[in-house]
Amino acid sequence: MRLTFPARAVVRVPVAALCLVLLAGCGAGATETPVPAGGDGPAPTALPAGQGSPEPDGVFPRTVTHEMGTTTIPAEPRRIVVISTGQLDGLLSLGVVPVGSTRAEAATMVPAYLTAAFPQHRAALAAMADVGLRTDPAIEAVAAARPDLILANVAGAADFHPRLSAIAPTVMTRGNGVNWRTDLLLVGSALGRAGAAQALVDDLAGRARAVGARAGSVEVSLLRIQPSRVRVFGVGSFPGSLLADAGIARPQSQRFAATSRDLSTEELGLADGGRIVYGVQGAAPGAPLPALLTEGVGASLGAVRNRRITAVDDDTWFLNAGPQAARVVLDDLAAALGTG
Repeated sequence: MRLTFPARAVVRVPVAALCLVLLAGCGAGATETPVPAGGDGPAPTALPAGQGSPEPDGVFPRTVTHEMGTTTIPAEPRRIVVISTGQLDGLLSLGVVPVGSTRAEAATMVPAYLTAAFPQHRAALAAMADVGLRTDPAIEAVAAARPDLILANVAGAADFHPRLSAIAPTVMTRGNGVNWRTDLLLVGSALGRAGAAQALVDDLAGRARAVGARAGSVEVSLLRIQPSRVRVFGVGSFPGSLLADAGIARPQSQRFAATSRDLSTEELGLADGGRIVYGVQGAAPGAPLPALLTEGVGASLGAVRNRRITAVDDDTWFLNAGPQAARVVLDDLAAALGTG
């Protein structure tokens, strides 16, 4: 059983009502694979053997082996449509603006952190075609955008591959936030910019190590509060993988390889840590501490009592994955841990 919240009441959840939720069955679905406290998480850092393109950067036609086969890209792509999370971030970081993009449910097509990071592309981003939801792209809208390359993740979009590849050459990356590096490398290979993609990955790995080297021995807990559930995030998540890169330890309860685990109110103690970093879906910047963390079990958490708790942008940390999102996460961590 999962927590159920009143609609649009994320930051004022009556804890007494939540206590009616039973412990049995909560948190189902996570794979409780133990992983080390920090530094050796499950995030892949290189393309799987055989993936990518044998052609040098800038050479077309090029053949790309990806998650769902092999695709030939006849010329340098000029009109790219992105279907899945992280790919807009990756393209912009590689200097390319797509002509069409999907969006997350109840979210804008271009996350605010990308608009802020790439002001030079604001007009082009505003002109992008909206091709539906990430989990349900509008195939007709994709075709109308006249793409010469489509990028999608097998996580969430595998069923659409036949219809997408009938429109234009389609490259399928793995998806899920923990795979953001290999997804970026595969996108770079498809664009003929593999070297630039590798440079981004290497730079961010260095940034993560620098943050971790100054972080000390603190254990960082990752918590997300949504309208329908509360979750802690494991090492196998986008922010969890960055903490692992930095060598920053996680509470014992969050050293699992799955993306996240749902919590009941009775289990909220599993969200405690030396510092809690949390996001609230739909919360405005500067919103007050949610009631879930000021009443009942939440108020008793050591990190809450000692004011070692940091709010972060939910969209950047928990809904997107890519090099620019990674920069924001690492900057936020540095500020929260006093290592900036």
